[in-house]
Amino acid sequence: MKNFNSMATKLVACLMLPLCFSSTLQAKEGMWIPTLLHALEDEMQAMGLRLSVEDIYSINHSSLKDAIVHFGGGCTAEMVSDEGLMLTNHHCGYSQIQSHSSVDNDYLKDGFWAMNRSEELPNPGLTATFIHRIEDVSSRVLAALDGLEGVQREEARKGVYAEIESELLGDKLSGGVVEFDFGNQFFLISKITYQDVRLVGAPPSAVGKFGGDTDNWVWPRHTGDFSVFRVYADENNQPSEYSESNVPFKPAHHLPVSIEGVKDGDFTMVFGFPGRTEQYLTSDAVIHVIETLNPMRIAMRDASLSVINAARSSSAELRIAYASKQSSIANAWKKWMGQSKGLTELDAVGSKIALESKFNNLASTPEFSEYDGVIESIQKSNFDYYKFLEARSLFIELVYYGPDILLHAFEFSGIIDNYDELLESGELANKLEEALHINEQYAKNYDATVDEGIFRVLSDGYLDFIPEGLEPEDFAGNFKRFNSAEEYASDFYQKSIFDNPNDLEELLLKGKAKHIKKLSNDPALKLIKELREHYFTQIAPSYSKSQGEIKAATALYSKGLRQMFPDEEFIVDANSTLRLTFGRVEGSSPHDGMTYNALSTTKGILQKYQPGHPDFDLPLDLVEALREGDWGKYGTDQSELVVCFTGSNHTTGGNSGSPAINGDGSLVGINFDRTWESTMSDILFDEGRCRNIMVDIRYVLWIIDHYAGAGHLVEEMTIIE
Repeated sequence: MKNFNSMATKLVACLMLPLCFSSTLQAKEGMWIPTLLHALEDEMQAMGLRLSVEDIYSINHSSLKDAIVHFGGGCTAEMVSDEGLMLTNHHCGYSQIQSHSSVDNDYLKDGFWAMNRSEELPNPGLTATFIHRIEDVSSRVLAALDGLEGVQREEARKGVYAEIESELLGDKLSGGVVEFDFGNQFFLISKITYQDVRLVGAPPSAVGKFGGDTDNWVWPRHTGDFSVFRVYADENNQPSEYSESNVPFKPAHHLPVSIEGVKDGDFTMVFGFPGRTEQYLTSDAVIHVIETLNPMRIAMRDASLSVINAARSSSAELRIAYASKQSSIANAWKKWMGQSKGLTELDAVGSKIALESKFNNLASTPEFSEYDGVIESIQKSNFDYYKFLEARSLFIELVYYGPDILLHAFEFSGIIDNYDELLESGELANKLEEALHINEQYAKNYDATVDEGIFRVLSDGYLDFIPEGLEPEDFAGNFKRFNSAEEYASDFYQKSIFDNPNDLEELLLKGKAKHIKKLSNDPALKLIKELREHYFTQIAPSYSKSQGEIKAATALYSKGLRQMFPDEEFIVDANSTLRLTFGRVEGSSPHDGMTYNALSTTKGILQKYQPGHPDFDLPLDLVEALREGDWGKYGTDQSELVVCFTGSNHTTGGNSGSPAINGDGSLVGINFDRTWESTMSDILFDEGRCRNIMVDIRYVLWIIDHYAGAGHLVEEMTIIE
């Protein structure tokens, strides 16, 4: 651990560092704000970094951060050529690949490769965002908020944010002030977003999703989880909506690609946009996660997946139509199961209680009296918060991961509720045309029988789990009028037009007021309106109020921990901002008698291969290529091809697609997952068992070059041999 010259410097540095209880810096833990890496430069270089931190993040010249992309707002990607070529995960590009797929052109099954620029496919709504600058504005914001509470504090916050953003953003930049560490720190983050992002290539799902749900979150892994996109810009290299006249974007930096390979002990960095961690949950909150929240969410997704998986196995059309929905539901479902298991095995509750006891003992002394009662305050707010957290989670499961009919019906509420006003203003024709387009897109991935099945199981689950007193009255009352969930769902879908895109299209084409206004009584529209109104009036305000109380108390808890234990390190939770984590290539021994090697090879693909199995089948030409073993320049000295490797980099959701970078700043892999034993790391990181999983860049290049025959893409890259 570094010896800092002042307590102030030490506290700033500690804001970057993970929780641990030894005097030795555990450099592989934590997600660091790039502007604060100087305090860790010596440690990183001792582990194998051969760059300066200025090479990683700089506002004066191009640096690694200029190659890192926030992909679609939920994943990470990286630039790998000076012609806008970009790599991310297959699962990050999955919805785009699916949207371009059909039974005749099944890109999910067969893969897709653009052999020239004209074949690259546009993706409306997909964005690529680059970080321009990260600037610490904590002192200015905290000064403006000092001594204020409630409405006055909120107004002052909005005011100082607006002042800072107007001064520092400028015309071409987006972004704003972002709160860190529960309001103990604030950074102005400016960004540049490009709107023309085109699909260039994707391997077959047998490569990109090899192992499926069986292997998800599991090691050893043999998944080629990558896809290829290209960013386009106008003639001045500035953001532009899609246009045939746009040209490939020229990034300030692109990552060179190393085919030298990795081995045990090699230094690695993962640079990306981790979504959310919860390292400061108190012991009672962890108990709630393990015993109530996760089991409830898992049960809801168990139910919907049972319907979707059965449907997808019944026909090619349904397999394609529900591919993206199944993937989005299954990912968190399996994570929550592993998270609960890991938290229990590591006695996370006991660890939290021990820390809270130490905190309370010191808070009872005069030196730290300002923190007396902080934990009790958090736990009191937690008690009031849980039922609203559960109700919010159930709303999300039913409305956003449940039957498509509900959100589809709500898309038409504007026309239905404002028909006369739209007619009078002359906007009706355009709105009807938009509605027809929405309905056409909806029909592509919709099956009424499947949707009814999802509605049946989730409406039953929602009303079973919703805390007493928080159920929507009409929904609950209507459900109880029937003898079973099957009867309720059948009646609901028989009476709704939103389960039949053809009938809805016919009605919209007629455009008659009496027919469109009559839709206000459609059961799907009535239910989604009730659910939304109930959520935003009965759940969201109390949820936000309790969350605000918890955040304010946790800010004191976080601050107190740093003051009470200055020789220990405490992580700043992830919040979807650009972070860097570093560690080494290494395996693990998460259970007694079990040892995981750090590398997996193509031998494992063939060992797992099962013809006809939904998770482990392979195209025959790939089987032949793997058996032939012609790895070219991508193989190892042992005539093997490495597929994936694990490292001790602290990652979470949002890091999907992040580059794995070696000590020279070259790309060696693409992060895509964590091991099953690591899924609790959002709440409790354990350096002995927590490992992230990366697809080896040599396997990516072999698939592109040898298997897909798209070597022109590799030729664009800067290859380091």
